[in-house]
Amino acid sequence: MTTATNILNTTDITADDYCVFGLATCFLKNDGEFLQVQVIEPIPSAALEAVIKGIPTSYQLVCALSVGDVLSNNTLHIPSHFPSDAQFCEDFNERLIAAVRTYKRRHEATQHIPKGTIKDDLNFSLERKRVLNAVNVVRTEDNVKQHSHTHQVL
Repeated sequence: MTTATNILNTTDITADDYCVFGLATCFLKNDGEFLQVQVIEPIPSAALEAVIKGIPTSYQLVCALSVGDVLSNNTLHIPSHFPSDAQFCEDFNERLIAAVRTYKRRHEATQHIPKGTIKDDLNFSLERKRVLNAVNVVRTEDNVKQHSHTHQVL
């Protein structure tokens, strides 16, 4: 699957820049049922360090690649390490630019996973589902009741 994009309009991002991409298991809620989907998303350096330390994550695997491995001729390509039915996350372009910049700023974060390497020994867990199309409906009953003296000057 390919998707047209023009991410390289930024002057500070090149095809050789390092970035880590994760294969996340997410869910779409439809009529009370959950549909499982696999999503490819760029991972910023701080999030990668948390995942490496073993926190429960929705990532099945992470892979360090260059931007050019995912993007060539302004078209996104699913890397061979990922399933062909995986989809790119929402706002992929902006998230890729932001993630690449985190690795440029904290170059030592690139040492966790060498470029071209896959890491799949993560603490993968679906206990807390990542629902992509969740809608937060705020109701009057959700308001916190305050004590009557809260806003009085004594």
